Amino acid sequence: MLDTLPESFRDTALIRLFGLTKVPLIFFMRPKVIELNDKRCAVKVPLNRRTKNHLNSMYFGVLCAGADCAGGLSAMKQIMNSGKKVSLAFKEFNAKFLKRAEGDTVFVCEQGEEIKAFVEKVLASEERHHMPVYIKAYCPDISETEVVAEFTLELSLKKK
Repeated sequence: MLDTLPESFRDTALIRLFGLTKVPLIFFMRPKVIELNDKRCAVKVPLNRRTKNHLNSMYFGVLCAGADCAGGLSAMKQIMNSGKKVSLAFKEFNAKFLKRAEGDTVFVCEQGEEIKAFVEKVLASEERHHMPVYIKAYCPDISETEVVAEFTLELSLKKK
């Protein structure tokens, strides 16, 4: 039955279920998966009463969680495709907030192929490995190309 649903719907259900059961803040933000494939992950977080600050722009904590969703989902997809069990965590987090996010925000990770190779490296080892993951955030309703924030998260993986 799930195979008959559009892929973006299934991916959105996956991230929301993960949020509901593991990280309630993710569920609360209502992220939507725009694109998830072997090259790219794009996650949209709506600007609404739940996600905005007193300046009517996206709260910086929500921006950080959106970056976590895009980078984490990209890694989760590669881990699920491997069929193996891998412990996933982020070890470091750096952010640059370049402009107020005054609309729905899309978080994009374009390192799918690198993450896939990284997961393969982790599966061939018994040790924990680390890799920087880069995320850019855009507000497409305001500007398709202007970056509102940039994030670097250090992905930390170990085979279980």
